[in-house]
Formats: sequence, C-alpha cells, structure tokens
Amino acid sequence: MARDARTEQEIAAQRRAQVLGMPYIDTSQIDNKRLYKEILSTENVKRLKVIPLTADTHSIHFGVTNTTSRKTMDNLVSHFLDQKVTFSIISDAGYREYVLLYDPPQKIEYQDINITPNTDTRSMSMISQTLAQVRPDDMLAYLVKQAFQLGGSDIHLESSATGARIRFRVDGVLHPIAQLDQQRYHQFISVLASAANISTATDEPQTGQINRAYTMATGEEVTVNLRVEAVPAIRGTDAVLRLFNFSSDMLRLDKLGLSPHQDGIIRDIINRPSGLVMMVGPTGSGKTTTLYSMLSELNTDDRKIITLEDPVEYQIEGITQIPIDTHHGGSFAEGLRSVLRLDPDVIMVGEIRDTDTAKTALQAALTGHLVLTTYHANSAAAAITRLVDAIGENPLYASAIRLIQAQRLVRRLDDDTKVKVEPSVELEKHLEKIIHDMQADVDLSFLSNAKLYQSGKSEQNPFGFTGQFAIRELLTMSPEMVSLLTRPSREVTSEMIEETAVRNGMLTMKQDGVLRALKGDTTYEEIFRVLG
Repeated sequence: MARDARTEQEIAAQRRAQVLGMPYIDTSQIDNKRLYKEILSTENVKRLKVIPLTADTHSIHFGVTNTTSRKTMDNLVSHFLDQKVTFSIISDAGYREYVLLYDPPQKIEYQDINITPNTDTRSMSMISQTLAQVRPDDMLAYLVKQAFQLGGSDIHLESSATGARIRFRVDGVLHPIAQLDQQRYHQFISVLASAANISTATDEPQTGQINRAYTMATGEEVTVNLRVEAVPAIRGTDAVLRLFNFSSDMLRLDKLGLSPHQDGIIRDIINRPSGLVMMVGPTGSGKTTTLYSMLSELNTDDRKIITLEDPVEYQIEGITQIPIDTHHGGSFAEGLRSVLRLDPDVIMVGEIRDTDTAKTALQAALTGHLVLTTYHANSAAAAITRLVDAIGENPLYASAIRLIQAQRLVRRLDDDTKVKVEPSVELEKHLEKIIHDMQADVDLSFLSNAKLYQSGKSEQNPFGFTGQFAIRELLTMSPEMVSLLTRPSREVTSEMIEETAVRNGMLTMKQDGVLRALKGDTTYEEIFRVLG
C-alpha cells in the first residue's frame, strides 16, 4: 500500500477511536510484531477480526477494527477471566498486515511453459494447478508472458461443460496448455472482460483491446498488449487473445524477408502518389504487419498519413490513427469520406468489408491518394474477382488498383536440426513443372545445388521449426490485366486472372513456397499444409 493511503487509514482509525472513547494504536510503528497463536488461532483471528497485540499471565491487549462487534469484545472478556482484557482501535490495513503474518500466502512457483509434439498431460496438470492458485490478473499476465516467450501469436480460451481449455498458437499450430474449472474460468473471463472493456452478458460477438502493465504478486511487471475477440458459445464465453507485443523497429520492409524481386515491386508501388494496395489472406497471415511496415517506410515529414482501424493495433508516431468502432455503428466508408477532407497523402483502411467501402477506397485512389487496405480472399486472383463482383465492371476502378498481395505464414525450419531428404521421382517431376511454369524475373541460379529438407528434432526444439515467414504472390496491373478486368465480370474467372498475372511476371504463392522449400527454409509438406 502506498504510504499516503496508509497514513490516511491511520488518521481515520484514530478519529474513530476518539469517537468511541477508546485507545488507538498505529501498528505500523510496531517493529517486531509478535504472534499469540496460543491465545487466538489463525481461523479465529480471521473470523473475529481481532488481533492479540500483547499478552502475559496477567493481561491481554487486543487490537480491534471499527468493524469488530461489541459482542465479540464482550465474549473475549468472558473467555479470558483470569487475565485483564483491554482493547485498542487499529486500522484495517494494520489488521490485514497481522493476518498475513498469521497466514502467509503460499508462494507460487511460476514455471516456464514448454510445448511438445504430443500433449504433455503432466505439464498441463502443473500449469493448471498454478493457474488455480493465483489472482485472475496474474493469470492473464503469466499466460501472456509465456505465450510471448514461446513466440506465440494467440491465446485461445475455449469454454466446456466443466470449465475451459487454454491453448497457445505457436508458429501457426495450436498447443494445449492448461484446463480451468468453471469457477476459475468465470473469474478469469470477468477480469479479461473488464480490462478489455467488453461485456460477458451480451449475446453478440465483441472486440476489445488491452494495453497496460500488470504487476504480479511476485513483483514482476508484465506489459500486456492484446486484441480480444470474444463470442458467446453454448457453454459460456470463448475468446481469442491476439498478442501485439512488438518493437516498432521490427515494422520495416527490410524485416519482412522479402526477396529482391518482391522488394523491388513493393517499393516501386508504394512510392507512387496514388492507387490501391491491398493485402489478402485469412486472419493471422501477417497482413496487418505487412501494411504497417509499408506505412513505416512511407512515414516521412513530407507525407500526411491517416489510418482507419478497428481497433488500432500498433501505435506509430507521426501517423494519425483513428479507431472505427464498427460494432457500435461506425463505418470504414463513412470514416474514409471524412478523412479525405483532411488532405492526406496516404490512407490505410483496416479492412474492406462491404461494397460501399470498396467503392470509396477506389474513388480515393483515383483522386490522388495512396490507399492501403486488407481483404479476405484465398488468393490475389480471387480477391480481384470478388472486388469486380462487388463494384461492377468499371475501367477507371481497374486502373486504380496498383497491387494485390496475397500471403500465408509457414513455419521456418530450424537450421540446426533439419534433415536433407531425397525427393521421389514423382515429386521431382512435379517440382520441375512448377519451376518451368514460372514467368517471374527471379534468380533461379541456386537450383543447381537445391536440396529438400524435412524437420528434425532436438531436446531444445522437439518440433524442428523456429518462427514463421510469409510466402507471397504480388499481382500488379499490367495493360493486359486492365483490359481483362473491363470485360463483363461473368466472362472473367479467377483462373483467367491468375494465368494473365503469371504470364505478366507474377510468382504465385505456390511457386514462391516451392522456391523457399528448395532453399531449405521450410519443407515441401509445410507449403502444402498451409496452401492446401
């Protein structure tokens, strides 16, 4: 307790003693506090709200608070008939200090969480027992710290008939961590909801955010930066906590692992004064990180950059970031029309979710603004098809699009444990065909010494993977592509768009992934686990 707050409590206790006509004692001034467990047990100290301060064969002096009943004091006098019993008022803080001496809190041993290829029931049991003993605030801080140490991207909380399961997503794969009973899970969800400013009583999905430092009971400080997605499930509230602990230095194009071919295309596009740049992929594919890295590259004194986000995930100095609460009537399209009056050079729209936003973003791109956004689609070609379906055939809109980049995250092989493998004849022919179909201007000189690898394992790394990287396809607007997109949409398929893009130099995600597998960065199986 802060010193000022303790002083205020002592002053209040002293005033109460004066009103009651009783002595007052400031227990903070007692250096060596003695415990008289033979007079009152720990249970009675808690139940009666009374502390024996001094005692000998002739007298006992009790400390009582202003909530100790008169009946309790009379019963103590009647019980200790052979001794003179007296009372003094002490503060609630002083009483709690004594209670902690009588019943010191059990020391919690926080163990680092380890993940293994198979569910480790013993480890899960130990972590579950730890979570059952600590404060709900400490549960959150501990889980976030451990997930961050493991390189996790999400914490999944899944309600069940008996409580809840906790899983971490690490390198794109979910791992069971612990189980909570129902009462404990309800406590945890309540604390989480309060911190994220969401409700556990609603029937609607909700999004919240937590960005604060927690001081655990051990004294350790943990910074928690999360996006919370909560939904009402049949057995309670389920939630996914997306980790955003990051260093702003990491949000740079040269940290994305781009090939020289990809880096050249992206830098050329984003340094143009106008046009639409769209990141495509499912949740958790790194779209937002890529967009923020582009924004960091563009964040110079001669540009005005405004973002519209739901919610704001990374905060960057020098950029105007506007939260759009779409759950309570906010709209990206309305927000975009509003910020156009602020004369921005670059606008980031968190996500295109409807036709109105799509058309407004394209109009902004046509009128001299560089617009960056995200979109949910399986590929760059599929994103174009969906966009055309939404906005209709319009040659102006087609010419406003500069870049559609689709990406997925795959696991990176651990160089210390990976094992070289010889491909089968069938696989070798398959790889040769994929490479033969490439039309992109990429360096293939390494193929003469290319090898395929599979994951190994060690005691330190039982999975054989460490971290993730993105495989990408970058679709740009060639004259042939613009011509194709101005045809009636019923005549244009995503296959036709992809074929045109490849013919004009696009490297597909599959091709990019195969090249990374042949460089030894990942496995062939991992590429097709992610791409399907």
